[in-house]
Amino acid sequence: MSPPLVLLHGGGPGVDADSNWAGVRPRLSSEFRCLAPDLLGFGTRIAGSAGIKGPRAWATARARQVLDILDRHGLERVHLVGNSAAGGAAALALLSLAPDRIGRAVVMGGAGTGPLPATVPFYDDPTKRSMRATLGRLVADESVHDALLDELAEIRLRQALRPGAEAAFRSMFADVVDGPPPVDPTKITKPVLALHGERDRVSPPEVSQRLVDALPSARLEVVAGAGHWIHVDRPDEFCSLVGEFLSA
Repeated sequence: MSPPLVLLHGGGPGVDADSNWAGVRPRLSSEFRCLAPDLLGFGTRIAGSAGIKGPRAWATARARQVLDILDRHGLERVHLVGNSAAGGAAALALLSLAPDRIGRAVVMGGAGTGPLPATVPFYDDPTKRSMRATLGRLVADESVHDALLDELAEIRLRQALRPGAEAAFRSMFADVVDGPPPVDPTKITKPVLALHGERDRVSPPEVSQRLVDALPSARLEVVAGAGHWIHVDRPDEFCSLVGEFLSA
């Protein structure tokens, strides 16, 4: 029997686990027992995240959060799917902190290993229009997903304006010199599949290529025609790639 699968959502403003994985969770759940928690700083987990600052500290805190979840559920070992700068970075931190608890991992969109964004998305203009534009950059062709993006903009606007959400989000991208040491990918020995959209407008595929080059047991799949949200642009291909890799 395959280990359970923990789905770690991305790091855009207003994100939560339910909305992030809605399009692919039913199919993945037909193959794996899936857990999809809200990560610290998002959704239902904004409270209690004060004091964390910088991407490395957030990744480490989220890795420890997931370990607590595994302990509460009595799960010794799981597979991971980590999306972008929140879930992907947390997955790498987990692989570094507790490799014995992880079977295989899929990371998406560079897993937060690229440069910090020049500006913080959405919060300098916290409007529905700004949220819709922020989400539009995550897909390859907005016109294909108009209805979904409009729906998500409503959901994520409400969540992004919750008390504490802006302060948490801004602190995730703070350029700090102290805090936990960076994850050393050369010491991660578990099998890793890096997925990257060919038409990603947030992070180019070269970011994932550099990560894969540093990991001892990893490969890269560049998904043709997909943007940053591979699971939205190419859900069937995404689920097939994840299922085949995790079941190998």
